[in-house]
Amino acid sequence: MERRNFLRGAVIGTSAAALGGTLWRGAAVADPAQPGPGPYGALRPADANGILLPNGFTSRVIARSGQKVGSTSYTWHSAPDGGACYADGTGWIYVSNSEINPSGGASAVTFSSTGAITGARPILSGTRQNCAGGKTPWNTWLSCEEVSLGYVYETDPWGVNAAVRRDAMGRFKHEAAAADPVRKVVYLTEDETNGCLYRFVPTTWGNLSSGTLQVLKAGTATSGSYTWADVPDPDGSPTATRSQVSGSKKFNGGEGCYYADDKVWFTTKGDNRVWQLNLAAGTYELAYDDSLVSGGAPLTGVDNVTGSSSGDLFVAEDGGSMEICVITPDDVVAPFLRISGQSSSEITGPAFSPDGRRLYFSSQRGTSGSSSGGITYEVTGPFRS
Repeated sequence: MERRNFLRGAVIGTSAAALGGTLWRGAAVADPAQPGPGPYGALRPADANGILLPNGFTSRVIARSGQKVGSTSYTWHSAPDGGACYADGTGWIYVSNSEINPSGGASAVTFSSTGAITGARPILSGTRQNCAGGKTPWNTWLSCEEVSLGYVYETDPWGVNAAVRRDAMGRFKHEAAAADPVRKVVYLTEDETNGCLYRFVPTTWGNLSSGTLQVLKAGTATSGSYTWADVPDPDGSPTATRSQVSGSKKFNGGEGCYYADDKVWFTTKGDNRVWQLNLAAGTYELAYDDSLVSGGAPLTGVDNVTGSSSGDLFVAEDGGSMEICVITPDDVVAPFLRISGQSSSEITGPAFSPDGRRLYFSSQRGTSGSSSGGITYEVTGPFRS
């Protein structure tokens, strides 16, 4: 994949393309990532929060489901899932979905420049099983319903503007969203065993009220070229969106989705794969496949994905070893952290603070194994840039 050349310029907290496609337009398809020594070294014994981290990194608990967030009066939601960070003056905001049905929604925590919690609030309510989502370049949060004929809701992390349902983005079992400011589209994953990868082309960039929903068409191989075709009926009824276009490529359980530098990475949990779209070249390939690694696979149960300014991908596990693994630009995959004592949970919502020094994520069901036992964490340390 030769990601080392075109991911170095990825900017934390934005979807801006920092490098041009001409640098890698002729790059050949490479083998998927293989296990090797991670850039941060071996994991040390579990800390007081039960998290195994590399040397130099520390963790803290930000919020627990059913309990007040810090010294605020706001009670944190159950089953925390997809998340993102937003710059807020000298501080920042972390947004998190609630994957419960009914009454899902999303919440936000505000931090000062020193990382102190200064506020917390709801930003979406009355929705269903809000799983993942995505950040827009205009600083809204797209919260996606992981239910049949689910919707995408556009929300305000500051809680000033009311959330808006974006019907034009299609009705299906939504997972994640990733905005591409170069092509002015939003990519969308679908959590079905025969799901598709979509993109939404707004009539006006920055306004998601109208536009065209398209689906990716490609062969059955794990690499090749692709095209996009309009979905005739984004409403998905009576015919599901994934069944409307002949030749649409099927993916086994679409999960996380991340854009940087003319590439989109997305995960499929049914086959433990990370896929890469080379957007300028119009090709796709495998970035990782647990069945193709040499020896034991360090990454299974692939789920949410995010990236850092160094070009590293951070992939959270739904089950597996309860790890967040890193895939480097040199195509090496290794554990970055592991949560101990929570085998009945999954890791969700990885997102970096705007300065890239803090990584937020949740254990959706915590030590209890119940959606009411979710825990949201922060890890601070020498992330490479």
